[in-house]
Amino acid sequence: MDELKGPHNARTLEKNAKILYTIHMKTLYITDLDGTLLLPDETVSAYTKAAVNRFIKNGGLFTYATARSLVTASKVTAGLGFACPVICYNGTGIFDPVSGRRLRFHYLSAEEIAFARCVFAEHGVLPIVYAHIEGRERFSYVNKNIGRGLRFFLDSRIGDPRIRQLADEDGLYDGEIYYFSCIADGPELGSVHKLFRDDKRFACIYSKDIYSGAMWLELLPAAATKGNAALELKEMLGCGRMVAFGDGVNDMGLFKVADEAYAAANAVPELKALATAVIGANTDDGVARWLEENVV
Repeated sequence: MDELKGPHNARTLEKNAKILYTIHMKTLYITDLDGTLLLPDETVSAYTKAAVNRFIKNGGLFTYATARSLVTASKVTAGLGFACPVICYNGTGIFDPVSGRRLRFHYLSAEEIAFARCVFAEHGVLPIVYAHIEGRERFSYVNKNIGRGLRFFLDSRIGDPRIRQLADEDGLYDGEIYYFSCIADGPELGSVHKLFRDDKRFACIYSKDIYSGAMWLELLPAAATKGNAALELKEMLGCGRMVAFGDGVNDMGLFKVADEAYAAANAVPELKALATAVIGANTDDGVARWLEENVV
């Protein structure tokens, strides 16, 4: 037994024990959708679909955290066998992907809504307002001053049962509001972003849409972030570890709370700076290939 004595062998045993602990610990894998799991045409490749479904079938806890609603996320992930709860609206809600039931949800307070309305009015911004109205999930918008970016969004939602078109602002702020989206073709939302970015009552995301190139400002409750929702989901599922994948600024909170975080090669520099490593791009099935190469 003398060969097991000494600091070097003790460190080796400790390292091996940590490796075994990591392998057997229950791990939650969370991926972003747009720009990460999805191709530029908003579809999932045959390779990724097969790899992810195989991983889930073999017992892997794999889910997504997206800015999308469950309605549109379900469409673009059709054919993927998600069984774990999913995170939508950038962390505003955790949903059962099969029944659509809300498991956790955050709303904006009356005070927060009133403040946001004043800011929008002062800057001439007409937001898209997401709310539950009479128990139904709806998004309301005023049908005037429709720019290129907003038109792109609306065209991509044709037939969506949540659409609520209004002729003017009367009724725009109806219901239990949980999310605002503002879309502009230029930098005009920058001044609005400055008013919200340091306000602790809100989570504010300002970024360029990867599909239309328009600037999006998204405003949601402070507690509603991908990172917070991921921690809630991790606890719900009794997981000891979390591995995350992403590409955008709205994934930064998720990366900060993950045990390992992998940025797609096409990710923004800010996210790559937080990553454990950079993997293949979304166009190269980066997430699926990482799973197949690194998870037994």
